[in-house]
Amino acid sequence: MSRMIRSRTTGRVLVAAALLLTAGASVPAVASSTTPTTPPPARSGSNGPVYDRVADFYGAYIDAVTDSGSGHLDTQLRAFYLTSGLRSRLATWENREHADGVLRAQDVPRAWKVTAGDSGMGHTWSTVRLTWGSAKHPTYTYLTVQSDLATKKISGIKQKS
Repeated sequence: MSRMIRSRTTGRVLVAAALLLTAGASVPAVASSTTPTTPPPARSGSNGPVYDRVADFYGAYIDAVTDSGSGHLDTQLRAFYLTSGLRSRLATWENREHADGVLRAQDVPRAWKVTAGDSGMGHTWSTVRLTWGSAKHPTYTYLTVQSDLATKKISGIKQKS
């Protein structure tokens, strides 16, 4: 008889536990006052339009030339993102102008922005805006960047007039 009472008691306890778990799972969680009301910042990327690759290149390149400990990352980025013809033309330009041909400057900008442009004849053009100076008194230079649609590699960089 005690075995039967224990069995019923154990069964009731198990049923009660299952009901509590089920009820607890269906009750929405209550946010505490320490939970932020805005989501944390996030960034994403995709294998999208060619101007996205131009933006990826300029972001990584500016970081590489700003960080003195990056070794030869700027050269590696050029090898990956730029056509060999452009790399050759940049070397000639840089020897003549004594400046960075990708940035068309001797200094490094504090910000950049890439805007999509027109496409045609296997190429697409983007406008790169480089921001210089202080936040209160910014100045801008604009570059026209040509990319090959087939390879998505940058094939031309010119100062925009």
